Amino acid sequence: MLFTINPDNPQQRLIDKVADILKNGGLIAYPTDTYYGIGCDIMNKRAIEKIYLLKQRHKNQPFSFICADLKNISQYAKVSNYAYKTMKRLLPGPYTFILTGSKLVPKIMLTKRKTAGIRVPDNNICLALVQALGNPVISTSATLPDGDVFHDASLIHDHFGSRLDAVIDGGPVSGMPSSVVSLEDDVPEIIREGLGDIALFE
Repeated sequence: MLFTINPDNPQQRLIDKVADILKNGGLIAYPTDTYYGIGCDIMNKRAIEKIYLLKQRHKNQPFSFICADLKNISQYAKVSNYAYKTMKRLLPGPYTFILTGSKLVPKIMLTKRKTAGIRVPDNNICLALVQALGNPVISTSATLPDGDVFHDASLIHDHFGSRLDAVIDGGPVSGMPSSVVSLEDDVPEIIREGLGDIALFE
């Protein structure tokens, strides 16, 4: 099912429909401020396992997930004063922050070191979705197994077909990866340089 949603003013009726699909264990594709992402409710283990199969990814590589805002992040991760101030300056934006997960995060979403990658993208559609669902949403790029990125929602819809329960067409996205920064123990470490400016950490 392909939903066309306005990226500036997402239609709440359509957001609620997609949130219901997530609540029922569905997999969706949706726009972010970097790539189109593929996701599900992080509280639905069966849906998460389907994404591992879809992405042909090993279970020891957890997916990152999207929170609605900083307050939401503090429910799912341990956020120090330093991490809070840093993220407040940069979010919403094209960053993935590595933080120690809280007890609310399912084990399947954590690394062996109990960390998680958390995003608050600068995209109204995915933030509205997380708010409507009430839980964070997995964020993994909509790519082919060889890493080729889909820039167009209709191509994602054609390629994945019935393996996705909904695809949101939110118009063009940048097609660049997020910058990944670990804020563990208040020692910032740049894991990947992407779209987000990392000058603050250098």
